[in-house]
Amino acid sequence: MTLRKMKPSMKFKTLAPALLASLLLLGCARHYTITLTSGNRITTASKPHLQNGYYVFKDAKGGTNAIAAGRVREIAPSNMASPRLSSGFSAQPEK
Repeated sequence: MTLRKMKPSMKFKTLAPALLASLLLLGCARHYTITLTSGNRITTASKPHLQNGYYVFKDAKGGTNAIAAGRVREIAPSNMASPRLSSGFSAQPEK
């Protein structure tokens, strides 16, 4: 039976679990970028949580790490993290 020939209630019962599963998987796959006061960036596999003055997070290998809250400038989802600021230094020699 094709999707066009199905009743609307049957379509919902068929498509609802697939939609729900895809939304759950998308929500779990979010990576975060921690920007430090030095300008360095750390990409995490979990959302950092503040515990006793440290941001605790899981890295790409699944290991737990912590970084002092005073060293953190910004925490944002990786797709929304602000672009790197230029220091004005160029590695190319002047002619």
